[in-house]
Amino acid sequence: MSSALKKDHLRIASVNVNGLRAAYKKGMAEWLEPREVDILCLQEVRAPDAVVAELLGEGWYILHAEAEAKGRAGVAIASREEPVATRVGIGDDFFATTGRWVEADYTVRDAAGEASRLTVASAYVHSGEAGTPKQDDKFRFLDVMVKRLPELTKHSDHALVVGDLNVGHTELDIRNWKGNVKRAGFLPEERAYFDRFFGEEIGWKDVHRGLAGNVDGPYTWWSQRGQAFDNDTGWRIDYHMATPALAAAAVSAVVDRAASWDTRFSDHAPLVVDYRL
Repeated sequence: MSSALKKDHLRIASVNVNGLRAAYKKGMAEWLEPREVDILCLQEVRAPDAVVAELLGEGWYILHAEAEAKGRAGVAIASREEPVATRVGIGDDFFATTGRWVEADYTVRDAAGEASRLTVASAYVHSGEAGTPKQDDKFRFLDVMVKRLPELTKHSDHALVVGDLNVGHTELDIRNWKGNVKRAGFLPEERAYFDRFFGEEIGWKDVHRGLAGNVDGPYTWWSQRGQAFDNDTGWRIDYHMATPALAAAAVSAVVDRAASWDTRFSDHAPLVVDYRL
């Protein structure tokens, strides 16, 4: 898959920035500038459009959904090539102003010059809280994802949903899984949705897990409390979920884990995947 940059791959990065302004104050630009990212997906942007454009700088086409509740959520897709179509929202009016889902369609070409359509979605699933209305909202959002993923399969040649999905799918995805089976993020009911996403019913693929194999992690989020980062007591809750042909085209997946706790720009690390069709 080639882009206007004429590389032999398309590099797509996703990161929950935990506030874009704060991330830039802590060094996000120094990570992004040399990384040669073609499509950058952000979650928990928590900033207005003008600030997003100012911080990312020139050379990006930006699709941003700011949450109606100030200082919360917000998702964005920034790309080096202009999308051919964009959409805000996942298709349920209940979530229309929550800043949790955006989609962009791109025309991509393979080595032979054949064109195909790629849809990329940046998603921020609710963190939830077991037994509360927050968890009800999370389940409702996951229910809508169950409907939306098959629609995207039909809509485009290739489809990709990336972002902070706030669920560890299996025991490999959380270091201390035994202590979290009754907590939001690892509830059996939540994990069952991912069984559907990656099972026969919907048939999408967990790109990162497919490339990493059956190993612990690699984790993408660590609590700010204690020494979770230093001890790598993390959660793998940031995903690239892809339709099968696109997943098969993934050639590398890297978690850009900071060298030390004090050099992080977010409590999440970027997940960067290269795709070659």
